[in-house]
Amino acid sequence: MSFVSVIQHTSADYLGLMEDHLEGRGIRFKYYRPFTEGNPLPEPAEIGDGLILLGGGPWGSAGGRDLPSLSREVSLTYAALMMGKPVIGLELGAQILAIAADGRSEAAPLAFDLGLATRTDDDALRGFLPERFPYASYMRDYPVPPAYARVLARDERDRPALFQIGDNAFGFACHPGFKPAIAEDLVMEFEDYPPDAAAQLEKFRGLKAGIEDALVPIMTGLIAATDLMKLG
Repeated sequence: MSFVSVIQHTSADYLGLMEDHLEGRGIRFKYYRPFTEGNPLPEPAEIGDGLILLGGGPWGSAGGRDLPSLSREVSLTYAALMMGKPVIGLELGAQILAIAADGRSEAAPLAFDLGLATRTDDDALRGFLPERFPYASYMRDYPVPPAYARVLARDERDRPALFQIGDNAFGFACHPGFKPAIAEDLVMEFEDYPPDAAAQLEKFRGLKAGIEDALVPIMTGLIAATDLMKLG
């Protein structure tokens, strides 16, 4: 069985709907919570077969309100890339992946964004990425992948919604397994939240089924592209 390390940045934000897809494929995972006492980041040798970096709610990476463990996580992600380990970054995690891969992040206010992304590469995720798929993100700042990255999908503002680094590292500027409960808990966990959070949450409930449906081919392609079922 494969084993992946999952870096969590807030109590509220977790794998969400992605958990069932990993468990259903026999892929084990462990959450690391560097924001809690006694739960440090793993050492590079402890990553296992892959690394997943989650979102950070109001935490960002472009200087406005940086994640306290940002520099350590960039170093850990760089180590994973150098070892050829699969890396999956979601929201803030995608920013960390971009920075570790010689890209950057750009400052943007905390926002709860909903929209429709469009595939830009027919071979994205081994051909499984839907041509168009709904997305939800709750994020401060935005990832800017390096020039050599493959942009697999773009959002409605023509920004990279999904990018690929090398053969097996992927950055999502959204959370493909996002659940309404994650947004609700993020609002309750922090005093800093988007002013339109309540309205966006209500709108998101109408997109929930579409996001669940899109996640099926996305996870199929992601697991295939990272070879996580062949590792372990």
